[in-house]
Amino acid sequence: MATISFEDKKKLINIKGNTFYLLSVAAARKGTNLKRYIEELLDKAAEDCNDVEMYEYLLKVAPEGKERVSEQEKLEFEDWLGL
Repeated sequence: MATISFEDKKKLINIKGNTFYLLSVAAARKGTNLKRYIEELLDKAAEDCNDVEMYEYLLKVAPEGKERVSEQEKLEFEDWLGL
């Protein structure tokens, strides 16, 4: 089965001074740097996303996934799968 691969992205963000300080202290307590600590927090937040809720949202904003395939497309796909 094919998997989707995403490349890493860079994003410049603004962090409030107090938030920066508190996250820096939390990172130091974990024995890591602030950048790595924030990346780990974001990775955890992404893993915790509810797949069902995300799918429902995508159906609303990207409804092209709801279009039925033609009989020809279906046959070609089944042939590609070896069915």
